[in-house]
Amino acid sequence: MRIERLRKEHNVQIKWIHFPLHPDTPAQGRSLADLFAGRGFDIPKMQAQMRERMTAEGLPYGDRTMTYNSRLAQELGAWADTQPGGDAIHDALFRAYFVEGANIGDVETLVGIAAAVGLSAQAAREVLETRSFGPMVDADWQKSHAYGVTGVPTFVAGRHGVVGAQPYEALEQLVAVAKG
Repeated sequence: MRIERLRKEHNVQIKWIHFPLHPDTPAQGRSLADLFAGRGFDIPKMQAQMRERMTAEGLPYGDRTMTYNSRLAQELGAWADTQPGGDAIHDALFRAYFVEGANIGDVETLVGIAAAVGLSAQAAREVLETRSFGPMVDADWQKSHAYGVTGVPTFVAGRHGVVGAQPYEALEQLVAVAKG
């Protein structure tokens, strides 16, 4: 994956900052057709383009028809980052959402994902039920707004950033500019 390659080749530290993409999405999710209604988007074409980008990165991509509120997944991810081996949650959440079309706003789904990557299901459930990492995600949302983030993924290095699924060379260029 590009990010891991960048970390190894350029000795950069990767930090996930959470962003409120469609935070008004209800718990049961929302169809993509409803989300993009009246905006002139060709959903099958958008998905084909995304699949092409993901394939180029060696990543799977499914035919999801729904979008789900990612707030609880972000809180779970923030907690997982504090656990040994917890960084595996990010790939697992990606796969659950973009490949399997899973509702990553559902507590049971998230607990299952945490357990599948070797994290404590009990601890994950407690984090999700108590919302103990909510303030950390709130701070990330504020930071992402301060950075001017408008979409995901956004890559920031120093005072520079690029938005969207960028080719590896664009990320290398971002790192080079940031290092000055």
